[in-house]
Amino acid sequence: MEVDGSAVDIGQLKNGDIDESLYSRQLYVLGHEAMKRMGSSHVLIAGMRGLGVEIAKNIALAGVKSLTLYDPEPAAISDLSSQFFLHPEDVGKPRAAVTAPRVAELNAYTPISVHPSKSLAENLDDLRKYQVVVLTGCSLKDQLTISDFGHANGIFIVIADIYGLFGSIFTDFGKQFAIADPTGENPVGGIVADIDAEGLVSALDETRHGLEDGDFVTFSEIQGMTALNDSEPRKVTVKGPYTFSIGDVSGLGAYERGGLYTQVKMPKVIDFQPFREQLQKPEILMSDFAKFDRPQQLHIGFQALHAFKDKHGHLPRPHNDTDATQVLDLTKGLAGEGEDKVEVGEKLIRELSYQAQGDLSPMAAFFGGLAAQEVLKSVSGKFHPIVQWLYFDSLESLPSSIKRSEELCKPTGSRYDGQIAVFGTEFQEKLGNVNQFLVGAGAIGCEMLKNWALIGLAAGPKGKINVADMDQIEKSNLNRQFLFRPKDVGKLKADCAAEAVQAMNPELKGKIVTLRDRVGPETEHIFNEDFWESLDGVTNALDNVDARQYVDRRCVFFRKPLLDSGTLGTKGNAQVVLPRLTESYSSSQDPPEQSFPQCTLRSFPNKIEHTIAWAKEKFHQYFVGPPETVNLYISQSNYIEQTLKQSGNEIPTLESIRDFLVTKKPSNFDDCIAWARQQFEAEYNNAIQQLLYNFPKDSTTSSGAPFWSGPKRAPDPLKFDANNPAHLNFIKATANLHAFNYGIEGGDQVQRPHYLEVMENMMIPEFAPSSGVKIQANDNEPDPNAQNGKSSFDDNDELEKLVSSLPPAKSLGGLKLQPVEFEKDDDTNHHIDFITAASNLRAQNYAIAEADRHKTKFIAGKIIPAIATTTALVTGLVVLELFKVIDGKDDIEQYKNGFVNLALPFFGFSEPIASPKGKYLSKEGEVSIDRLWDRFEVEDMTLREFIDHFSGKGLEVMMLSSGVSLLYASFYPPKKLKDRMGLKLSELVETISKKAIPEHQKNVIFEMTVEDQTEEDVEVPYVMLKLRK
Repeated sequence: MEVDGSAVDIGQLKNGDIDESLYSRQLYVLGHEAMKRMGSSHVLIAGMRGLGVEIAKNIALAGVKSLTLYDPEPAAISDLSSQFFLHPEDVGKPRAAVTAPRVAELNAYTPISVHPSKSLAENLDDLRKYQVVVLTGCSLKDQLTISDFGHANGIFIVIADIYGLFGSIFTDFGKQFAIADPTGENPVGGIVADIDAEGLVSALDETRHGLEDGDFVTFSEIQGMTALNDSEPRKVTVKGPYTFSIGDVSGLGAYERGGLYTQVKMPKVIDFQPFREQLQKPEILMSDFAKFDRPQQLHIGFQALHAFKDKHGHLPRPHNDTDATQVLDLTKGLAGEGEDKVEVGEKLIRELSYQAQGDLSPMAAFFGGLAAQEVLKSVSGKFHPIVQWLYFDSLESLPSSIKRSEELCKPTGSRYDGQIAVFGTEFQEKLGNVNQFLVGAGAIGCEMLKNWALIGLAAGPKGKINVADMDQIEKSNLNRQFLFRPKDVGKLKADCAAEAVQAMNPELKGKIVTLRDRVGPETEHIFNEDFWESLDGVTNALDNVDARQYVDRRCVFFRKPLLDSGTLGTKGNAQVVLPRLTESYSSSQDPPEQSFPQCTLRSFPNKIEHTIAWAKEKFHQYFVGPPETVNLYISQSNYIEQTLKQSGNEIPTLESIRDFLVTKKPSNFDDCIAWARQQFEAEYNNAIQQLLYNFPKDSTTSSGAPFWSGPKRAPDPLKFDANNPAHLNFIKATANLHAFNYGIEGGDQVQRPHYLEVMENMMIPEFAPSSGVKIQANDNEPDPNAQNGKSSFDDNDELEKLVSSLPPAKSLGGLKLQPVEFEKDDDTNHHIDFITAASNLRAQNYAIAEADRHKTKFIAGKIIPAIATTTALVTGLVVLELFKVIDGKDDIEQYKNGFVNLALPFFGFSEPIASPKGKYLSKEGEVSIDRLWDRFEVEDMTLREFIDHFSGKGLEVMMLSSGVSLLYASFYPPKKLKDRMGLKLSELVETISKKAIPEHQKNVIFEMTVEDQTEEDVEVPYVMLKLRK
């Protein structure tokens, strides 16, 4: 059965390129080569319950040559616990047949079909057309038969299963499996400071080299030891953070100076063992080091479940002790003898039996993301596979606030039966009556809502889900935000996501409220105290640190549990924030974003990141800053007197206004071409000539060392060449963006011959460097061109001349320029075209390796690489923590913060860090406080009453402030305090700040400095004044 007969390969358009507008974020994870290999692969997935459909969804989004589904079994109502593409009306129909058309909607470039066989194991030759076979929900007998055939015939095998809160995955990619890039990390590189006679390489200026033992590097531009340049990669032994050895360098000459080292990714080859052998002697990757002895027990426990099903025709009944005893006996029989004997924990195996019929959406999400990534690794050679088993459980998610029994866990004939089998009906009811706030409806938001719909979150009579997202759907979202379809592009994410999950679970109809506002300080009248107080919990699905920190601060203030998560390519994390238990998201800070010294960008770039940052600055200097300044000049009558007088940068600003309004104002597109050609000459020829005039190539420093050495690369001017694509691309992009500033149309219709004709008719004057131009030699020196606080208004003659050259604003007849707003994802707007061309021309000046448009867009647009597999897995982890939060667990040891890197693969789980505690000495003795979650709450009282109130607690108030207003200080003279002491706190805030308290605000925050009974300053929580409104 062929569902999508599209002849289009994975994102392959007519010219053979990948559809970057769809796959852009994934391309930054996998790269073009890996995706092209995926594009020639045929994949079969067997089993279309929750786990199988999750794998299918992720692979379809990623894109392969073809995806085939197999599951002839009839759908059951309990499948709806985790199978998001099944509806109640599908019960009784073959799972694969009804699922395939819905998977096909995810990606037009991935054709979907249904494998026609009645039994995979009986028609093994039919499997030869697939590169990968994924087995879910298969019997152990079939797993053995199919995996034996796959291993013998070069077919990659992935086997995954989940039983309630337990799951496993197995991989077999055959003999001599080559991994092209085991980590996915960008190759590191740097500048060489020295190479001694023993082969010890030192990095310049004690810069960390970032290499590890066993890495390989190549060298270029080395003087002296020239045989190293472009030679075979040399293996590295790390000697320290700034030094590494490359072994024997005898006979290569003596190192003189210069040179670059670059890491080279070397392929790694692995021999996988067949499933049959691994079943007896498993090689297991640890998922949680706190459960070191558990994988071996689960390895035989899962086999016991297969044996039980073979004997009885079904898995053990939920919470049935008789069945659990049989499973325990079977497990003990498989435990082995002697040194190899596995110690079996009765409690663990009984729990495995109790949950065997369980089918949980977050477990399907975790293993579905994991298994899909393993499939992509097998066909692309990108990233290191799991070798060869991984077991994972989340037994901590079991509720402790309610009972579980065979009666409470038995099937009820509902869509939640797969979940009830694990948690029971009481907890299912608890899930249904939750009021949850989801901030963000992008990739993580879509996955979160899917999980919530499947687990029945807020589906009860008191349940409610609030979803806030102000963004509209773009084409690049479709690759990983799976609730959206091409027809949704341009619509609001929150609305479309809510509509999609209500179709997924009709019991959510009327339970989801979509909010189309940004959650931030400016919307606190919408997301007000009443809103926050009504919530049971908050989940962040944001890719913006500032927004995540704001939501985190609100959760701390209102004491609401927060679940935060994020992804970066194959990396992902999940964090639990619990009132009065844990630290918050904002308690730890990410390292600051990398920035480059201005001197490096202006004159001494040595890598492509420098030239791209320079090109972004030029984008602003050409197309954003001057039009904005011109508009201010036109719209503000006293602009010159008021604004310029404060800036200290008057002359350049006035010159810019004059150029844009008078001397260089274009009247047609030809003028824009001419202006672009002038900018080329100024930046890539004249400025470089001037730099070399100031610092000739043979110049030396005060110590006698060559000036152009180490990080300083000597540039060469460029002579314009219309046959050089980067040269003409710069002219085209610059002319079109300049025309946009003035509202001049028609640039997109202009062809190459016309550009050449306009430029041939131009006179480009010869440039003569000036001895009056000063250039900063390094960042340690003062900038010779800095104003140093001196206003250009001191140069009255020049200033008056400039001002008189400007047309009066009133004479411009309502003229308004259009500043360019940078948008990286519109391939027709010339923004990335300009930055790519401008950056690469500067790279040509300095002999730096150029970057293609794709890489430039990634760096300039600060794009966060993303792939559906990581998003699905991380969201599964978050929902496993949500179960604990809703259960009301107050033992911090039961919670898990998680960090994963699917590329390595690596899994790290840790107990959340406890919130910081403190204490002070009151009149009654020592008082313990939570420095993050505690606060003092007071009614509206006078300042005198406030000071006396805290004095009664043994705290003497030394200073009191609200925001930037200092309301009280013990050192204030009595006269100043006299008028304040009798004012109520609310009146005092309004009086000192000269601002009324907003009507929607129900509290005011105060910070105070106090001394306790030791007469020492102590750190105490803030004070919240409650306003009665």
